[in-house]
Amino acid sequence: MSRAVLQTFEEYQKAVVDSGAMESLVMCLEEFDPSVKESAAWALGYIAKHSKELAQSVLDAGAVPLLVLAYQEPDLTLKRISASALSDIAKHSPELAQVVVDAGACVLLVKEITNSDAALKRQVCACLAQIAKHSVDLAEVVVEAEVFPRLLHVLKDVDELVRKNAATCIRELARHTPDLAKLIVNAGGIAAMVDYVQESRGNARLPGIMTLGYVAAFSETLALAVVVSKGIPPLKDAPINEPEDHVKAAAAWSLGQIGRHSPDHARALAEADVLRRILAVYLHQDSSEDLQLKAKRALKSVVQKCTHLPALEPLLDSPPNILKYVVQQFAKVLPNNVEARKAFVQSGSLQKLQEVQAESGSKLQEMVDTINLQYPPEIVQYYSPNYAQALLEKMEDFAPKG
Repeated sequence: MSRAVLQTFEEYQKAVVDSGAMESLVMCLEEFDPSVKESAAWALGYIAKHSKELAQSVLDAGAVPLLVLAYQEPDLTLKRISASALSDIAKHSPELAQVVVDAGACVLLVKEITNSDAALKRQVCACLAQIAKHSVDLAEVVVEAEVFPRLLHVLKDVDELVRKNAATCIRELARHTPDLAKLIVNAGGIAAMVDYVQESRGNARLPGIMTLGYVAAFSETLALAVVVSKGIPPLKDAPINEPEDHVKAAAAWSLGQIGRHSPDHARALAEADVLRRILAVYLHQDSSEDLQLKAKRALKSVVQKCTHLPALEPLLDSPPNILKYVVQQFAKVLPNNVEARKAFVQSGSLQKLQEVQAESGSKLQEMVDTINLQYPPEIVQYYSPNYAQALLEKMEDFAPKG
């Protein structure tokens, strides 16, 4: 049977299934010769990977229990291929993943996370991720197989793909419920994931970035755990230094999940100069639509919680659709804080506010007026853009006596 045929066209694979070859392949899994089992497991995996229907046909032929048995063989190559085939079956639906779990695969997979063979570890972590992604129940099965702290240890593996697949598995566990996210925090997973994001580059960073965002999204406490674990600097680095927009967008989203909970969370981002960095990617002409959307949402959610005004002052140069949220925060805080009103003038922000081009009668103009009412009219007039011109005109009209 040609590997090229199986690998290239799904319709050919359907023809293989329809011809009754599946039963022969499954029988080959019961052969004594490991190389025969390897070839059969490889073929079954390649059939299963292309669609849910094809994976179901592999399942219906009784392949899953035999693949689990093949995985327990001492031959490393057979272990790798069997784990890969189980992953290709489990990935399509919760029902298919449940069959893999019911065959006892989870505990066996977890045991090999610390195996010395990098290729096997890659497949094991990938398979566990494919199981965990579907539902809370399946994620809990993976956790109950004592996947922690083993997964955290391989985040430091010398093999990049092992690290990435382990991070992907943790991401799939983290995103389901606050309880699962808390379990990861309690296992030391956030500090380990922060290190992973700090040390990785490019697409490999993505599962780590998303994990921190998923955990932070659930509650103030979990978001604080990300802040305390020094999660903000590596997340801030991604929009600045990563070339791919989807990685930047994920980082912007995760930062938004951290900062949206409370003024304290927002201040942690603001003091790290995150807001200005997200604004920069939002305004960049080459940023994708998705990146701009996620950056805008992150800015909006964090700015609306931020009461640390010095951090908002650089955003007074924002476009109107961001500026309205910035000015709104000043309009909320300045009426009740004398020191903040003084600082607003001394920093040049009151002058900058007078330069805002707001439409008459707009919400933005109302908020500008609210802020201006906190100052004597002479001060507002002094900082108005046309004040110098008005003085010059007065000087021209002035006729000295004598």
